[in-house]
Amino acid sequence: MTDFTAFEIKRSGTWTQKVEECILSYDERFLRRKVLKTRTGKKVLVDLPQTISLENSDALVVEGGKHIEIISAEEPLLEITGQDLVILAWHIGNRHTPCQIETRRLLIQDDPVIGHMLEYLGAKVKSIMEPFNPEKGAYGHGRTHSHDHGHTSHE
Repeated sequence: MTDFTAFEIKRSGTWTQKVEECILSYDERFLRRKVLKTRTGKKVLVDLPQTISLENSDALVVEGGKHIEIISAEEPLLEITGQDLVILAWHIGNRHTPCQIETRRLLIQDDPVIGHMLEYLGAKVKSIMEPFNPEKGAYGHGRTHSHDHGHTSHE
């Protein structure tokens, strides 16, 4: 038994009338059909037409046009600083690792292998707990299941 059912989402800044909040990690925000719990323990059945990546402050639309806000949860991350963040960001992107890019630091999910590689390249790597909101994918799309970049094979 669920308290709410959500069949659509609204992006941050396009909705009002919040009734609840769901605090979700980066991985939990990638979904199509799933039961979530709100901050107060109510159950929400999310049943979207396709898999989607929810961002901080997006909302699930539930009965009566009300909204359940999505909040990015704190999670274990690596804070990357160093002399040349552009080069470090390139190496992170070359490994298809989600990255939150800021002026003075990069944030990635806690991955010891990537962390050691970045240290080898001269980065300072620090473990932290913060919400993770990485850059969206190319062409305005979020993450996907596939590694297909639109290439076609020529047999």
